[in-house]
Amino acid sequence: MTEESLLLPTDNYLKAGIHIGTKFKTKYMEKFIYKTRPDGLSVLNLQEIDKRIGIAAKFLANYEPEEIMIVSRREGSFKALKKMKELLGLKAFAGRYPPGILTNPELENFIEAKVILASDPWADKSAVNDAFRAGITIIGCCDTNNQTNRLDLVIPCNNKGKKSLGLLFYLLTREYMVHKGLIKNAKDFQAKIEDFVEE
Repeated sequence: MTEESLLLPTDNYLKAGIHIGTKFKTKYMEKFIYKTRPDGLSVLNLQEIDKRIGIAAKFLANYEPEEIMIVSRREGSFKALKKMKELLGLKAFAGRYPPGILTNPELENFIEAKVILASDPWADKSAVNDAFRAGITIIGCCDTNNQTNRLDLVIPCNNKGKKSLGLLFYLLTREYMVHKGLIKNAKDFQAKIEDFVEE
């Protein structure tokens, strides 16, 4: 892949640490790992991260914003989720996901969604399990230590760092808007990466 074909210059990705994994790796995530450093940290393949973000955004563009729900218990993503909700009008749960809201129509806060995106399938397992039971498509942002069963699409990334999460959600928002025809191209996107990154 050439630098021009990436969604962002490599430098942006490296500064955000989106490729830095954990010391633990699952067999599910092995194919996305580029190498393991001498200190034991696994490093994710940057091209694969870029490619998967593009695929996920294009896939999400098949849905209207109100059909999409994003869940994240990771505090480092709260600002990003708020910004996505503001720009796109999708449903976002920052913090604890209230169990049953995707599966129990009797609940006052019942939500119908056609696709969910979980910032960490382990931390957001209640939402992933509900979505799975309800037959809702699931996209998961997975670090090297995640399991990918129950997921329909995996975005390999550092799903713990606030810079990494901010960058990830910035790109998903921008590319969704491009594919949806809401903006002509990436250059027309008015928001900045900083708008998505926790202080």
